[in-house]
Amino acid sequence: MKIAVFGLPGTGKSTLARELSIRTGIRATSLDAVLFAPGGTLPLDDFRTEAARITDGPAWIVEGNYSKLADIVWHRADVLVWLDYPLPVIAWRVLLRWIRQVTGREPNPNGLTFRRTFTARRSVWRNAWRKYHANRPRYARQAGEAASMGVRVLRVRSPRQARRWAHELSTAGESARPR
Repeated sequence: MKIAVFGLPGTGKSTLARELSIRTGIRATSLDAVLFAPGGTLPLDDFRTEAARITDGPAWIVEGNYSKLADIVWHRADVLVWLDYPLPVIAWRVLLRWIRQVTGREPNPNGLTFRRTFTARRSVWRNAWRKYHANRPRYARQAGEAASMGVRVLRVRSPRQARRWAHELSTAGESARPR
């Protein structure tokens, strides 16, 4: 099984990928962790090479909002899961993540402050807002391209729907697995 999960910041890509990994026993990889390597941000060619290596096997789960890797990640997937939540849901989740991080209940590996999360020019919130309005038509087109190549595309509209699908995947056996 090969699953690619993408969506805007705050949609729960990492959470869903971890849950799917636990339920299926397949290792999940965060593309953010690949791109933002310890030595600094990888150049695009190196990022693409590493993503191709990760998605070369028979079973993998990859999460990240990198449509520029569609030909390497999305087109190789059995299932492409698009977490396409309404903007108020995303905003609420970004706020909750920030609260959990600043109170120490969740790791804060990027050192997100209130400013970097909400008010900076390149804040998480502004990035989500911008991508929500500007990129969704492109995501729909690219997901359609993946579907035309035989990839099963799930456009998930709520966290509840995502949880239900993950549960069905692990409890229904082969019937819920990608064709």
